[in-house]
Amino acid sequence: MYRRITVAIKNKLSLTFAAMTQEEQLKKIVDIIVPNNNMHAKWLNSLSMMENTGARKISKFEHPVYTNIIVLKHAAEEARHAYYLKKQIEKLAPNSCPDYSYPYLLAPIESYHYLHQLDVSACRYIKDKLHLEGREMKHGAYLLVTYAIEVRADMLYGIYQEALSKYASKVNVKSIIAEEEGHLEEMQKMLEVFHPQWEQLAADMCAIEQALFENWIVAIDKVFLAELS
Repeated sequence: MYRRITVAIKNKLSLTFAAMTQEEQLKKIVDIIVPNNNMHAKWLNSLSMMENTGARKISKFEHPVYTNIIVLKHAAEEARHAYYLKKQIEKLAPNSCPDYSYPYLLAPIESYHYLHQLDVSACRYIKDKLHLEGREMKHGAYLLVTYAIEVRADMLYGIYQEALSKYASKVNVKSIIAEEEGHLEEMQKMLEVFHPQWEQLAADMCAIEQALFENWIVAIDKVFLAELS
């Protein structure tokens, strides 16, 4: 009987979550995460891993000679974000997340998959849509992926900071928010130079990112539903 009731509750909660907007989903997630130090530590570690993945992808994209200061700045700041988020864990649960192994992440498969799949999708999109290959394709993918990520970061870190303030958490991400806003402005300027129809290209990439983000946030919600089992 108890198991049937639990399954019914989980199904109802899952349907309710699916009907929410992504902003509502994220607000629900962080409202659960922030008061729970162990869960919060894994959340921070997951964000740190994703920021670090972004930094490594930018470094891989960089031309060995013709790399401008904006790209260098972006790579450095993404790496700093990864480090900063990792350091915040010590305020909550010291030594709880020593690395980015699966046990120390929330929805680890989806967390690792998110940026990689976005990168692959961007390259495929640019090749099919703009018929670019090689260095030009990678440059376009960098711009579009970064733009979509910065749009998402603006929403994610903003909602996350609201929850941190609400619960008077020792953690804060205000410095990251300020830098991410600067990244978005820089990417817009670079996209304007890259292509006259950059707004449509950016909108298409954001739509791809939204689907991947939905998979990630739903996977994290399933972590919470598993607690009911």
